[in-house]
Amino acid sequence: MTPITSALLDATSAAARQAPRRRMNHNFHSGPEHPCHRLLNAIEPESYVRPHRHRATDKDETMMVLRGRLGVITFDHQGEPLATQDLTAAGEACGVTLAAGEWHTVVALEPGTIFFEAKAGPYEPLAPDESAVWAPMEGAIDTHRFLAQWRGLFQPTLGKA
Repeated sequence: MTPITSALLDATSAAARQAPRRRMNHNFHSGPEHPCHRLLNAIEPESYVRPHRHRATDKDETMMVLRGRLGVITFDHQGEPLATQDLTAAGEACGVTLAAGEWHTVVALEPGTIFFEAKAGPYEPLAPDESAVWAPMEGAIDTHRFLAQWRGLFQPTLGKA
């Protein structure tokens, strides 16, 4: 048995704050070849996740927020937002399941956001047609503009302007 403790969440979140990409995984599966990937994903508001999809029919993806606040956005093939879901651990919605092939991204809406993610393995890098050509690559100069637009799709955090 591997407990998911507050100390583990704290450590994963601290690692995300220090990471250049402002996010960090803690994997529970034994390696990239494992048939079921289960992981903690700690993400900070400055982290840009390029919209992508998983074309393999067995690559549905489930996310459950454990701490903080996460925005999930799905898109059409041209990059127009189709739907948003605001997730919090104690909120109306705490998780989502995304169908294989669905364009999506996530944005951390609060510092210290952590979600549990599960999807089929093995790990395979995204193919060229699985990364959104209508959004900048990670590390590009204009990623901050996209993050601001995507955050604008969600209501402000309570207590903040």
